[in-house]
Amino acid sequence: LIMGLPGSGKTIFTQELVKRLMLTSTVKWFNADVVRKEYNDWDFSPEGRMRQVRRMRDMADNSGAEFAICDFVCPTDEYRSVFGADIVVWLDTIQEGRFEDTNKLFQPPEMYELRIEAGLTVEQEVDMVMKALMKYKKAA
Repeated sequence: LIMGLPGSGKTIFTQELVKRLMLTSTVKWFNADVVRKEYNDWDFSPEGRMRQVRRMRDMADNSGAEFAICDFVCPTDEYRSVFGADIVVWLDTIQEGRFEDTNKLFQPPEMYELRIEAGLTVEQEVDMVMKALMKYKKAA
């Protein structure tokens, strides 16, 4: 799970991560906006958000890839618990996103494997995550 506030750089980061991972592994990438568009589901109510969490989890679980990468806000501990990621990467690069309702809802995660803060290049961010993912792959 690549998570963080809207505008934190999740999609740009994940695009580069997926390119790098594809050199050595099978990868499926599920971007929240692409999935919402595919299902024509733009409901951001609590029920709509939970439906999206479950949809993303099911897509990842059924991907058949060595790495299923999901990038989406996943704003609360409850949603993150339901999603059940093997690895959580928190892009903690901004203080507020562009949607006030999401800013109010967002809970900084208590549990994550990697926290990426502002000041790094995308390449540096990807290097950090690649090291963690390769350790995970060897352990699996």
